[in-house]
Amino acid sequence: MELVVDAQNALGECALWCDRTQRLWWTDILGRVLCCFTPSSGAVQTWVMPERLASFALTHNDDRILLGLERRLAWFNLPEAAILTIVEVDGGSPEVRLNDGRCDRQGRFVFGTMNEALGRAPIGRFYRLGHDLRLECLPLKPVAIANSICFSPDGRLMYFCDSLAGVICCCDYGDELSGEREFACLPPGCGEPDGSTVDADGCVWNAEWGAGRIVRYRPDGIVDRAIAVPVSQPTCPAFGGPGLDQLYVTTALVDLLVHERDAGGVFSVRVADTVGLPESRFGS
Repeated sequence: MELVVDAQNALGECALWCDRTQRLWWTDILGRVLCCFTPSSGAVQTWVMPERLASFALTHNDDRILLGLERRLAWFNLPEAAILTIVEVDGGSPEVRLNDGRCDRQGRFVFGTMNEALGRAPIGRFYRLGHDLRLECLPLKPVAIANSICFSPDGRLMYFCDSLAGVICCCDYGDELSGEREFACLPPGCGEPDGSTVDADGCVWNAEWGAGRIVRYRPDGIVDRAIAVPVSQPTCPAFGGPGLDQLYVTTALVDLLVHERDAGGVFSVRVADTVGLPESRFGS
């Protein structure tokens, strides 16, 4: 696995590949920065945010991104670097902020929140922003740290987790949600489940925070592959490249007990026998 951007992110997250522009996007949440990497030129661009940017989504307009800021959703117009609030998100406590998010196959933005208070009581929730910009709270169990949001290729399954619980869950997904259940349980010593993505075969690729690896789960929840990452805190995988066969991984240097030279960087490796899916964009 190769270091492609020595980003030194405190908390790199939400890796997304834009198949139209052939660029990788991600955020450094604690650094309050939106980042973009163009592999063909090696260029890296950054935009400073007014608050922490937890997650975001591509839209059908390449000059506009949907932002999941600390406690609100907003449009970000790239040419002017202008932010326009869509809706405030009331997490029920000043210690709750947005965290992981991704568009479903229908182009709606699904995201979760996390509790930053000491003890991290499970008061985070999962939400969905519809095409009409109406926000709904999804009927899923409250969590301490919402993470791992991704969707099966046909859009009929949603995957998600509470990172502190060490369990990736799934549910039957559509306009209505049902059948919340365990998908995969991380054994002791395997860190915590962080960001995830789904490949064209319907397998879930999950970043194991603290364990230094990306794990591929078959649709039945069985691990069939693990790829080592050179640092201990990988955060989010994303398939990219012209053939969607390049796996990119964001990482973090926050909370490290021992110095790791490349921590906080973005890594990449070509994977065999599998490809990713184009990232869903917000909008109908």
